[in-house]
Amino acid sequence: MLFEKIQEVVAQHLDCEIEEVKRESTFESLGIDSLDSVELVMELEESLGIQLDLDKDLETIDELVKFVEERM
Repeated sequence: MLFEKIQEVVAQHLDCEIEEVKRESTFESLGIDSLDSVELVMELEESLGIQLDLDKDLETIDELVKFVEERM
């Protein structure tokens, strides 16, 4: 459930097909830079209704899912 929500937010942010965003996708392969990362975190906070303090570097969508799960 959480992966699907994150997948949706990332796909909307990048204006790409939702199927392109996979658990194993790296942020680099999706073309996500540091500014995009900050914007994505803000969008996820709003969408999920939680506060995320991104205090470590994440490389994949799966790592992001696990990070968010830990904060919920």
